[in-house]
Amino acid sequence: MLVTNAVQPGGEQAKAFFSGPEDGRFVMVNLLKFKPFAEYPDGSDAHITGAEAYARYTVEVRKLLASYGGRSLYAGAVTGILLGEVGELWDMIALAEYPSLAAMSEMMRCPGMQAISHHRHAGLAGQLNIRTRPHVRNEVVAEAP
Repeated sequence: MLVTNAVQPGGEQAKAFFSGPEDGRFVMVNLLKFKPFAEYPDGSDAHITGAEAYARYTVEVRKLLASYGGRSLYAGAVTGILLGEVGELWDMIALAEYPSLAAMSEMMRCPGMQAISHHRHAGLAGQLNIRTRPHVRNEVVAEAP
């Protein structure tokens, strides 16, 4: 399995994601890897960690998320792995619920997001975003062997 962290999706990847079927609420799993120190384009705040820069983004993105009908469900440090193997663990996991793909897309393009994205870029070395949908009752889910 190939795992590649990124800070921004490529154009085709974003287009495919947002043109997928609209099936209501979903939870985005964010696996986050931070830079050792923040890297702002103007060189400011080079003394703070990438996690601290990302925390600035988090404070504001939670407000935006709520204004678009979503919510932050959980955030915590990754402290270990029990099963499987990765070359390097992520630093943090965050779960965010969105009411729809359309709401997420609109939020990603809004002026408020543009105003805070520099903190995200300054702090993140890369991440994985995994869209999940709630388990539907009476739906058969294959169990792992």
